[in-house]
Amino acid sequence: MKDKIFGVLQRVGRSFMLPIAILPVAGLFLGIGGSFTNATMISAYHLESILGPGTFLYAILTVMSKAGDIVFANLPIIFAMGVAIGMAKKEKEVAALAGAIGFFIMHTAIGAMLDITGAAATMPNGSVTQVVGITSLQMGVFGGIIVGLGVAALHNKFYKIKLPQVLSFFGGTRFVPIITAVVYLFVGIAMFYIWPFIQEGIYAIGDVVRGSGYFGTFIYGVMERALIPFGLHHVFYLPFWQTGVGGTMMVAGKTIEGAQNIFFAQLADPNTVKFSVEATRFMSGKFPLMIFGLPGAALAMYRCAKPEKRNVVGGLLISAALTSMLTGITEPLEFTFLFVAPLLYIMHCVLAGLAYMFMHIFQVGVGMTFSGGLIDMFLFGILQGNDKTNWIWIVIVGIVYFIVYYFLFTFVIKKMNLKTPGREDDNEETKLYTRADVNARKETSTTSGKADENSVSAMICDGLGGKDNISDVDCCATRLRTTVKNPDLVKEDVLKASGAAGVIKKGNGIQVIYGPRVTVIKSDLEDYLSKL
Repeated sequence: MKDKIFGVLQRVGRSFMLPIAILPVAGLFLGIGGSFTNATMISAYHLESILGPGTFLYAILTVMSKAGDIVFANLPIIFAMGVAIGMAKKEKEVAALAGAIGFFIMHTAIGAMLDITGAAATMPNGSVTQVVGITSLQMGVFGGIIVGLGVAALHNKFYKIKLPQVLSFFGGTRFVPIITAVVYLFVGIAMFYIWPFIQEGIYAIGDVVRGSGYFGTFIYGVMERALIPFGLHHVFYLPFWQTGVGGTMMVAGKTIEGAQNIFFAQLADPNTVKFSVEATRFMSGKFPLMIFGLPGAALAMYRCAKPEKRNVVGGLLISAALTSMLTGITEPLEFTFLFVAPLLYIMHCVLAGLAYMFMHIFQVGVGMTFSGGLIDMFLFGILQGNDKTNWIWIVIVGIVYFIVYYFLFTFVIKKMNLKTPGREDDNEETKLYTRADVNARKETSTTSGKADENSVSAMICDGLGGKDNISDVDCCATRLRTTVKNPDLVKEDVLKASGAAGVIKKGNGIQVIYGPRVTVIKSDLEDYLSKL
């Protein structure tokens, strides 16, 4: 039962990645457009002649800001379609269409019930809102997730349905939008009665989290890092970022739910003088960790490596550290020490919790789109000004974190003789899991001496027990996430030989860690499997 639950959560988590992937671009649009059209900023830097109202740049930046804002304003329907796509096994485009139809019908049914009963006038302030132009209940991203998961279940059950001859035109994939429309008509009616109680529960959970103060922030940070090895961190943090669990706030006359939504609503509001720390407490802790702390750990592992192996190790660690600093993608570096020295990862989780807590204590109001790298820090911290964000504390705490990570990792690695990269036994190879290494490995193991996408896909297919053993293939930001029929057939050594930094097995759910290039690997594998 635990394995089945893990498998479901793994699929749900990876389905979140498609809609989440648009947030960095939308955030860049909103961050750049909102910052350079802000009257206070323009006046402070005397840029009225270049960026003031009526100028060409002002018009372009205003359009950028609006383009970014529309994405965040319509995240529920984006999640409805994205989750449906991510959870559908086949014919994903049909699931996307059905997701949109289900979303529209559910909220229209809720709106009709509000009109019929006149309940909107008696509900608490903020309970009723406009959803893609439809008067409905404030369900936020949860509404989209409910639609996405339900539509995916209907899709996977009915996309191959065979109807009687007279109705055969409506069979197969055409039946999915039809059954979705019928089901979500009744789901909408049910939600009218059920959702107000669910919403009260969500707000109550949010009140408990916020009422726990700095300790609650610490626990949040520890849990967010601790769930990364299991691939469940997206499932954990998303409610805080996108729903009432992360708080509610009136911004520019609108009730906004979710920490990230509150931050970006304030970013788009020219009247905001200081960002809400109650919202950014669920985000800002990543910055000292990713920009300073993990690079300190990388330096410690490099210094602890055997002198004759430092040149080899340096390439891996420098690349992983720069990735963490610039983009906030930390898994390439974290998994460098997770599998060989779990104790270091436990320490890392505790330090992560403390980083979140320190940012809360020092009232740092810097939000993010996807992760806490230098790009987001510049756009949403430095560019906004210290008065609005207190971003300078990221640097102060970050420098301390760099020193702590360096000396703590150095001490523990040497004291316990941990086999971090470059400290392996002489008969063991120090491996950098990059595309070049995959190619080099294949050059020595194939007669042609040439590695291509098909050869890598063939190794992955073999490592997962063959095509017949693979029931589902997808990916998130750094991992190939698969479901297999018989986990005993999985060959971890073959998967690692394909270039994987690690393999996580949990029941029928298999996660193979490749890093940011995993989307290409997944597409190549799907193409390869379709030809077998």
